[in-house]
Amino acid sequence: MKKLMILAFIGFFAQLIDGALGMAYGVSSSTLLLTFGIAPAVASASVHLSEVVTTAASGVSHIKFGNVDKKMVYRLILPGSIGAFLGACFLSNLPGDLVKPYVSSFLLLLGIYVIFRFLFQFQTDEEKQSKPLSLKQTIPLGFIAGFADATGGGGWGPIATPILLTKKGMTARKVIGTVDTSEFAIAVSATLGFVLSLGWEQVNWLWVGALMLGGIVAAPIAAWLVRLVPAHLMGVLVGGFIILVNSRTLLNTWVENHSYHPLIYGLIMLSWAVSILFAVKKTVKIQENMDKAVEG
Repeated sequence: MKKLMILAFIGFFAQLIDGALGMAYGVSSSTLLLTFGIAPAVASASVHLSEVVTTAASGVSHIKFGNVDKKMVYRLILPGSIGAFLGACFLSNLPGDLVKPYVSSFLLLLGIYVIFRFLFQFQTDEEKQSKPLSLKQTIPLGFIAGFADATGGGGWGPIATPILLTKKGMTARKVIGTVDTSEFAIAVSATLGFVLSLGWEQVNWLWVGALMLGGIVAAPIAAWLVRLVPAHLMGVLVGGFIILVNSRTLLNTWVENHSYHPLIYGLIMLSWAVSILFAVKKTVKIQENMDKAVEG
C-alpha cells in the first residue's frame, strides 16, 4: 500500500510538472519504475498505459482553459502516433543510450534559446501573429518526438515543446496546452505497440492505476496554472527545466567525475533563478505600462 501511495504521489507530481511545463511525466515516471527494477520496455509500457488516461484528463483541462491550438494538434497527432507505434514495437532493438546524449545536446541549446527568446524577443501580441507550422515541419517533428517518447519512456514533451517555443508567434501557454492535448494520441499509439510486442500480462496494473489516479487529480490544477502564469515567466520556467533535464543526461554520460556535478547543477540553478527574477520584473513592468495606458 505504501508503494502505491508513493506511485500516486509521483503520478500527481509528474502530471503537475507535465501539465504546467509541457513535459516530464514520462521521464519522471519511467525513472521511478526503473529504480524499482522493472525492465525498460515494461516500464515504458506502464507509463504509456497510465498516460492514456492522464493525457486525456490533461487535454480536456487545457481545452477548457483555452490553452490549445487545435490546428497544431491535428497536424502533430498523425506523424506522432506513427512514430510512437513504431518506437514501441522496436524498443528492445534500439541503441537509445548511444543517441540520447546527442539529442539532449540539441535540446539543451534549444532550452537556452527559449529563455533568450522569452526574455528579450517575445512580445505580448505575438499570439495574434501565429501561423501553424507547415506539413514539412510538423511531420518530422511529430514522428521524431513520438518515436523518442516510446523508446525512452518520455520524449514527446521534451522534444515538441522547446521546438514549438522557438517559433515566433507561439506563446508558452498555447504550446504547453497543444503538446499535452496531442500527447493523448501518442500515448494510445505507443500502448498499442507495446501490447502487440509485450502483451498485457507483463504490466503491473496496480502501479498503472496509482500513476493514473495521481495524474487525474493534477491535470486540471496544471491547466489552471498555465493560464494564470504570464507568458514571459512561463517561457523562462519551461526553458530552464529543459536545460536542467538535459544537463543531467549529458553529465551522466560525458562527465565521469561526479564530484563536479553539484557545482554544475548549482550554476545552472543560479542562472535559472536570475532569469526567473528578470522575467518577473519584466512582467511587472509590462503590467504597469498596461495600467498607465488604461488610465490615460
